[in-house]
Amino acid sequence: MTDTRTTLPRRLALSPTLTRAWVAGVLLLLVMLVLGLSIGAVSINVHDVVQALRGLGDATVVSIVRDLRAPRVVLAALVGAGLAASGGALQGTLRNPLAEPYLLGVSGGAAVGAVLAMAFGVVQPTLVTASAFAGAAIATLVVTAIARVVGGSTDTRLLLMAGVVVGAFANAAILVALADAPPERLRGALFWMMGSAADATWAAVARCAVALLVLGGVLVWRARDLDVLALGDEPAAALGVDVDRASRQLFLVASWLAAATVAAAGLIGFVGLVVPNLARALGARQHRAMLLLSALYGAVLLVAADLLARTVRAPADLPLGAVTALVGVPFFLARLRRLAQ
Repeated sequence: MTDTRTTLPRRLALSPTLTRAWVAGVLLLLVMLVLGLSIGAVSINVHDVVQALRGLGDATVVSIVRDLRAPRVVLAALVGAGLAASGGALQGTLRNPLAEPYLLGVSGGAAVGAVLAMAFGVVQPTLVTASAFAGAAIATLVVTAIARVVGGSTDTRLLLMAGVVVGAFANAAILVALADAPPERLRGALFWMMGSAADATWAAVARCAVALLVLGGVLVWRARDLDVLALGDEPAAALGVDVDRASRQLFLVASWLAAATVAAAGLIGFVGLVVPNLARALGARQHRAMLLLSALYGAVLLVAADLLARTVRAPADLPLGAVTALVGVPFFLARLRRLAQ
């Protein structure tokens, strides 16, 4: 059999269009990071923000920037990057541009794991994160099993429908778990359901960063397999790829990455749907370029969404998941209509 490493390009060639997309994305991210650090209940000019990041200037400003806004903004960027990369990998694995963690029930399963842990009194962030991973893994297995039982194979359309069913079941399980929860636990659980970066800490940032580097790195490293899978099952098998095994592995890694974002910021939908499609529209054809560009623009989108969430109705914080849904639902319907034509 032919080794895929000899049939696919080793180097990532950047077209002028893709280069412009990268430059624009980096500039947009820098602008959003600065705005996220500057705008809030107390407006801080850019010079004072820079000074505060260095630990200089007024002590109150330093505390606001370094202890409150900086971890929130960085966490939002990491979660957005993780969700976008996870969505791009799931779309490549399933060969369906409508696939994403939220719609496939993966995020819902992770939220169930986290909420159940909190309902039983677990407060350690590491254990809550482990519960979220377990919930995502179970949801992934259930979605795959439903698709196989119903259709005899992991048909992508059946996976999407099974994901919707599992997501609905996850929401019901969360409501049952919260039925008699005390107020302090109820507030923490609602955080996972609505999505928020308001309680960000540098410890949470570190955990999310490690997950993104490890799991996202695996997806980028395995991008050649995604390129081959995009050719179809028979061509991929002819090129030496074990289609079922590669699909399962990539699906699982992408699901774990989505679980890490849920553990960090709760249930946030549609980022993994919108951003990979945007990356492809900007010229990212190969999956390695698509995943990396998706991560960049996912960070931009979620930092912007978090900024809107905490400023539109200040001093109240809007649910971050609701803000992304306002963008994602119309996009999903438009994309669905285009695919139906």
